[in-house]
Amino acid sequence: MPKGRYAIMKKYMPTVGSMGLDMMFRTCTVQVNLDFESEQDMVEKFRIGLALQPVITALFAASPFKDGKPNGMVSYRSHVWTDTDNARTGDLPWVFEEGMGFARYVDWVLDVPMYFVYRDGQYLNAIGMSFRDFMAGELPLLPGEYPTLQDWENHLSTVFPEVRMKKFLEMRGADSGPFRRICALPAFWVGLLYDDQAQKEALELIADWTEQERRDLKAGVSTHGLRTKFRDGTVQDLALKCLKIAEGGLMRRGSNEQTFLKELQVIAETGVSPADWMLEKYNGDWNGSVDGAYSDLQY
Repeated sequence: MPKGRYAIMKKYMPTVGSMGLDMMFRTCTVQVNLDFESEQDMVEKFRIGLALQPVITALFAASPFKDGKPNGMVSYRSHVWTDTDNARTGDLPWVFEEGMGFARYVDWVLDVPMYFVYRDGQYLNAIGMSFRDFMAGELPLLPGEYPTLQDWENHLSTVFPEVRMKKFLEMRGADSGPFRRICALPAFWVGLLYDDQAQKEALELIADWTEQERRDLKAGVSTHGLRTKFRDGTVQDLALKCLKIAEGGLMRRGSNEQTFLKELQVIAETGVSPADWMLEKYNGDWNGSVDGAYSDLQY
């Protein structure tokens, strides 16, 4: 998807990480945007989203190849974010700390180095400059000029955590895929977060997880997917628990939306992710080639 900003990003990415260009040109995701009704509701949804994003990564894992060969991962897309630009990515452990709210998130975004300022149809290179300086009228690129609300919205779009806040929350942990999985993604998150009882159950599920456990989950699912170890079980066990909560939330909404979870329920029950299926095909019917993906995975 061509964007004017990408010319600036393409030059900058290799200076701050080893996989930024892979992120730009080799990966494809599908995201869900969710509303919140208050600051406290935002905090709860943000925490659930961050903690359970690895579950979604494991269920949707579908990027096991690079340059036509297995890459040792089930979600290479997820892996590339570990060394893209650590100043603007990650799992934001401070979201789980006392005092999390809109102001805390704004403070973090203000300290993320800028990419650009958009003026008169042009993206002006502001790499490494400070939005705080911009707010003080001291941006070297535009001395004496102050940012507009659109400048702030543009800057918000240049941070890439696993959950990103704008006027809504973006859930960013899934590899893209066919229609049925794309429909399953909002069903999963709506089931968890648009029903009070389900949201409470999801909060209780993650309540005693430590920062290290959340970090290990995130690191593990790129390679091991549903087989990633967690406490006395695996991410597959977590996925089944989450899907049960989500199904209950959707059933209470009364619109028969739980039917959209079926694709994920099959993956969770069998433990076979899309990436696992593709690797089996690669070693079988596809005869060590990825060419079969172009016919078998059309939609």
